[in-house]
Amino acid sequence: MSGPGRPAETAPDVAVPAAVSTPGVGRWTTLRHAAAGRFGGLRAWAARRRGPLVDAAAVLLYLVTAVHVTSGLWLHRDRMTYAGNDMMLFEWMLARAARAVTHLENPFYSTALNAPDGINLMANTSVLGLGVPLTPVTLLSGSQTSYLLAVVLSLAGTATAWYLFLSRRIVGSRLGAAVAGLFCGFAPGMISQATGHLHMIAQFLVPAILAVVFDPRTDRVVRRGVLLGVLVSYQVFLGEEVLAFLVLACGLFTVGYAAAAPRTARRLAPAFLGRLGVGTLVGVVLLAYPLWFQFFGPGHYRGLPFDPKAYPLDLASFTAASRQTITGHDSVPGILSPNLTEENSFFGLALIVLCTVVAIWLWRRPLVRALALCVLVFSALSLGEDLRLNGEILDVPGPYRLVSGLPPIDLAVPARFPLICVPALAILLALSFDEVFRRTAGAGTAVGAGVTASSGAATAAGAATAAGAATAARSGVAGGRVPVRLLWTGAVAAALLPLTPTPLQTRPVWPVPDFVATGEWRSYVPPGRTLVAVPPTRGAEATAGMFWSARTGLAFTTPGGYFIGPTGPDDPQGRWGAPDRPTAVLLDRVAATGEVPPIGDLERRQAVEDLRHWRAAIVVQGGLHRGVPVRETLDQLLGPGRDISGAWVWDVRPLVG
Repeated sequence: MSGPGRPAETAPDVAVPAAVSTPGVGRWTTLRHAAAGRFGGLRAWAARRRGPLVDAAAVLLYLVTAVHVTSGLWLHRDRMTYAGNDMMLFEWMLARAARAVTHLENPFYSTALNAPDGINLMANTSVLGLGVPLTPVTLLSGSQTSYLLAVVLSLAGTATAWYLFLSRRIVGSRLGAAVAGLFCGFAPGMISQATGHLHMIAQFLVPAILAVVFDPRTDRVVRRGVLLGVLVSYQVFLGEEVLAFLVLACGLFTVGYAAAAPRTARRLAPAFLGRLGVGTLVGVVLLAYPLWFQFFGPGHYRGLPFDPKAYPLDLASFTAASRQTITGHDSVPGILSPNLTEENSFFGLALIVLCTVVAIWLWRRPLVRALALCVLVFSALSLGEDLRLNGEILDVPGPYRLVSGLPPIDLAVPARFPLICVPALAILLALSFDEVFRRTAGAGTAVGAGVTASSGAATAAGAATAAGAATAARSGVAGGRVPVRLLWTGAVAAALLPLTPTPLQTRPVWPVPDFVATGEWRSYVPPGRTLVAVPPTRGAEATAGMFWSARTGLAFTTPGGYFIGPTGPDDPQGRWGAPDRPTAVLLDRVAATGEVPPIGDLERRQAVEDLRHWRAAIVVQGGLHRGVPVRETLDQLLGPGRDISGAWVWDVRPLVG
């Protein structure tokens, strides 16, 4: 508009379209602006749909990776992982959960195993949180399929949950969140635990719990506290050990964050403590009976059947390669870790250096300081009471000595503490992506602003000048932004690619004999009696009865098994398997040595007494590595057996009455 005393013809060009004021040049400018508007709309439309597409691509990547990890077990159903006893245990637990649902039985206790005493399932890793939802799969396809699906869903679900948490709450870079989620789900420690510890890889509720605990919003305290109590209660039925680690990590993280940002901590403390208080109350109500059953119900025990201190990690394991990665091999990890299922560090030197750089770079952020504290403390605790380097014990006490007697640390395996470090390192990686992309995007925005200003000036000067300025600006964006992102992405990829998991190592197992698999045993075992698999209750091959029970849907009752229970009726100290019986000890020794001992009337009378204790109807021997000596021993104890449908069978009903 023209002001007073100002000629109308000198009014600003806002009132005069460029197409009118500059014939020819103005027409092209108008077309360019219209095209830019249309392309801007297309870009906005694409941006709106890019988020869900990235989410779907991330989830698909996690599922494909999980299937790849378990591919050897999907393709070869006659094989199991090298931690075969653990896999048998969880197959049985999944089958037991399905039976509890379909037969409305007590989910916390079972007499189908360890006859006649039964098992306290709450005091063992019963994974009811997986077994109950997977009941249809178990009933339709069996415990093996259900177990493999549980592994896939646990690995992929953990990765997905961390991706969603990071991309919605922590960082704006979905690429960074996707990479971090991939590491959380498939780090060497997670693959190592996937060899047999289903309860340790079912971590998909952990990010949800953290999202509620550390929610920056201060309203709806009661509602979020109730949600926290429900989530924690469900995690108990997935794995109490993961929950114990989560409590330790949250406590240390809170201390570290409060020290780094005291004002923020004071502001958030009332809502934070309120959510914890409400969540604790809800959890106590929901878990009162299950926890009572675990610690005071039938079959409960005290302590552990092993010394957790005997499972430390070697200092060199943090820079070494796990055997189940593309750069790993079998020799070195066996020296640096307790066993195949506890290779929980093995991050590699490149990743450690990269995360150290990120921590120094972003040290001003309280979140980074708290994460670094968690990584340092829990890495140190994993080294045990005495430091080891390349398999040799050093004359240096480990930090674990300072806290080894404190609950719940006294029940935790030190080698598993690096599992807490996995998400902490992943968050550092996600933050680094976010920082790189944010800074380069900021540079791009500044250049873009220069493009807009240049275009406005060029409209008055001429179309040629405008085109040249825009081209130069766009070149500046491409040259200044893309290489930085590519370089950082390449650095992270170089650190993570050596950690790419390979399919789980497997080994063949003895199949379930047709005599058992087809149900032919039913004509020999009346109600209330048991099928005794050989060896019956202890030793490396004493899981046959448990294995057959799982693969047949708990069709029969059997003594023994692989579980933790009390040492005896008057001794609650925890031990592996059922209390020793003389005949079980005898047969286990034969299976281990291959030597047939002298058998007399004393051994025969003891065998009958033990069979009566187990309420046995038949004794069945399937495949054993030293099966001939075991069969000869049983022939001397019980009389000649018969080969029926791939199994040696001794009908002991006439002996036990």
